[in-house]
Amino acid sequence: MTKKRYYFLVSLLGALTTIAPFSIDMYLPGFPAIAKDLHTSVAEVSLSLSGFFVGVSVGQLLYGPLMDRFGRKLPLYAALLLYIAASVLCIMATSLDFLVAVRVAQAVGACAATVAANAMVRDLFPVEENAKVFSMLILILGVSPIIAPTVGSYVTSSLGWQAVFIILASITAVILLAVFFGLPESSKPDPDYSLKPAAITRSYLAVFREPVFYTYTFTGAIAFAGLFTYLSASPYVFMELYKVSEKEYGWIFALLAGGLILASQVNRFLMKKYRIQQIVITALIVKTFTGLLLLIAASRGWLSLPLILLLLFIYLSCLGYILPNSSALAMSPFTKGAGSASALMGAIQMGIGACVSIVVSMIPAGSMLPMAVIMSGCSILALLMLVTGKKMIARKAALEGI
Repeated sequence: MTKKRYYFLVSLLGALTTIAPFSIDMYLPGFPAIAKDLHTSVAEVSLSLSGFFVGVSVGQLLYGPLMDRFGRKLPLYAALLLYIAASVLCIMATSLDFLVAVRVAQAVGACAATVAANAMVRDLFPVEENAKVFSMLILILGVSPIIAPTVGSYVTSSLGWQAVFIILASITAVILLAVFFGLPESSKPDPDYSLKPAAITRSYLAVFREPVFYTYTFTGAIAFAGLFTYLSASPYVFMELYKVSEKEYGWIFALLAGGLILASQVNRFLMKKYRIQQIVITALIVKTFTGLLLLIAASRGWLSLPLILLLLFIYLSCLGYILPNSSALAMSPFTKGAGSASALMGAIQMGIGACVSIVVSMIPAGSMLPMAVIMSGCSILALLMLVTGKKMIARKAALEGI
């Protein structure tokens, strides 16, 4: 593979991974406007975000088997068309219930892009290159939290929140064309792959029984849930508690996302000197310590805007080391069935994130303490999962060596 072809494929796979985060981040500055138009509160509007997480989680479980059976591209085409249609319906929302419903449909379309991209990394690149490629995808993915809320804030203030969904539909249409003309089919259809529920269940159970998979999938997913907590709570924390404007919120979001992008690229250099398992556990320790500082500061009322930005910057930056490496490690045992493994990994990540975001939306607003409690808890649980899971990996290796 030529270097030009290599970077083209990485860029296109990266574009696919941005569809879901753009759908999450771009409309966040419009929460107050949506609440006003739909005659509800900002906290209740966050249910549309939780609905998106639920749709992504459930949808990924459907696409994994479909992509192993029919190849990667055919299910992806159908999903992207569904996404575009649902985005148009979001514009027509006149009630919160309708918006939540079409956001779920939008998510079911968006999640196929993530499943396909993760599986194609495993299909198209050598396993030893996977962590590097995932780091590059994080770089592309990281652009969305910088661009999306900033653009969303200007679009919302100038054209209204509905225009955000017009832009999302248009961007996805361009990506669909690029996929059709520029992305190779990386996995041939497998007519022997059964789509019967029992066979699909056995396939997922086979993936889930692998200790390396569940250790690093749950470690990454629980750590990732801290980001979902931030996404769900940040519109209220910044725009209601700290009284920043929609545009200022967009720039704050961009600043914090910059830390995650920077870390994901530093990660590429660290991989040359350290084992990626070492990088994951070190980042988790730093993330846990930062989460505890955030919790202590929030409980004592010490959080000025500069201090909360500093702590959140460090906390979110740690994900730039955790996510690409944990994803690469979780996918490493699989060649055949990579689509199912990718889907199950994504479903677990989004499922845990959805549960956390729903909890955040249900907690009575009034301070940022609930956000701090959940974010610190996610870090502690992720660290415990990694320590416990590594023991299970070692135990299996010992039994296989007997």
